[in-house]
Amino acid sequence: MKGWFSVPQFSLPFGKTQLSIEAPETGFLGTFLPQRAEDMSAEVERLTVAQALDNPIGASQLETLVSSGQTVTILASDLTRPCPNAALLEPLLDRLLRGGVKERDITVVIGLGLHRQMSSAELMQTVGSRVFKRVRVVNHDINDTVKVGTTSRGTPVAVSRLAVEADFLIATGNVEFHYFAGFSGGAKALVPGAASDVTIRSNHALMIQDGAEAAAIVGNPVREDLEEAADFVGIDFILNAIVDEEHAVVTAAAGGVQQAHRHLCEQLATLGIVQVPQFLDTAIVSAGGFPKDINLYQAQKALDNTAAVVKHGGTLVLLAACPEGFGSETFSDWLMRGRSTGELLEDLKKSFVLGGHKAAAIARAAQRIDILLVSETPLTEGSLTGLTEFRSAQAAVDAAVTKAGKTGIYGVFPRGASTLPRVK
Repeated sequence: MKGWFSVPQFSLPFGKTQLSIEAPETGFLGTFLPQRAEDMSAEVERLTVAQALDNPIGASQLETLVSSGQTVTILASDLTRPCPNAALLEPLLDRLLRGGVKERDITVVIGLGLHRQMSSAELMQTVGSRVFKRVRVVNHDINDTVKVGTTSRGTPVAVSRLAVEADFLIATGNVEFHYFAGFSGGAKALVPGAASDVTIRSNHALMIQDGAEAAAIVGNPVREDLEEAADFVGIDFILNAIVDEEHAVVTAAAGGVQQAHRHLCEQLATLGIVQVPQFLDTAIVSAGGFPKDINLYQAQKALDNTAAVVKHGGTLVLLAACPEGFGSETFSDWLMRGRSTGELLEDLKKSFVLGGHKAAAIARAAQRIDILLVSETPLTEGSLTGLTEFRSAQAAVDAAVTKAGKTGIYGVFPRGASTLPRVK
């Protein structure tokens, strides 16, 4: 970076560590982050969740809705999500017991969707040892589902037998921006979290339709379809949260599946939509560290969030550790076939393939901008459609700002998966 008048340094999340990079002071527009809440201690976090359960939205208090002899299934997130499961599950169990439900009648189902099965040690890690020892905790079995209907958009709906057969169904999760479902959380814990392969693929195929974008609910075909699908079963109660970069609960909401979810979506829009003064020549983006960059399949969300504020012909540098590589064999196959971005997009239109949809999202962005990827180790020795791999974060940043020249404008996004930038 010699020749620049000043060299600011940035430390950005990368896996479970931080990466340090340098970039020119000239052209630096700013570091863009979601609004930050005060640091959350464990006690404040506990009180925040308790307050949500004491004041449910669109429903009565949980302990008044259940009774002795009922079976209860709780849907929880897998390790690819930054959801603090223990902070949500422990108070839920206490409320259920207060309502007369026995621990032996409670099952926690980890909503894997199409993600890999979690080991027993990982299950205990994600729900916490106290929950793991008190109730049954299982992976969602994608082969043990029950057909419950077909949505108006034609999605055949089959979901976990444990969800269908439970007397009372609870969904947990964290609310963050989702690049085609609008927001995570709410009914998404059931569909796609605990749905069949066919249901997930059919719902996700709607992502190529208009309206399927981040922060959109009304008119979003994916969100509307998955909520219609969940209604065939009926989620009786939810507990959702917005979390900070340390995965601590910033705010929470409990109650009706749509009412409580929408309450948090509105809050997240206030916290997470960040105004950028102008379009950028270069965006330097961290997915936000573990688990948001556990693989490229997850880290792609940060790319999609921030690509829209990069000028046509500009560059996005994505820092994502990806210790588990691509995260999907189908995803990697689509990126490594050697097709152009246009060919890849046309192939998906002809035949929607889950995993291919992530590759298509990258290809769509790559038709406008250059995307430079920095991971712990190169994902492949060959080429990737829409992506150029760099072994060094500094080398990638140097290449981007050199391309833009001394008049280039750049911004830094340390929490790309949790930030939705918009140009004023």
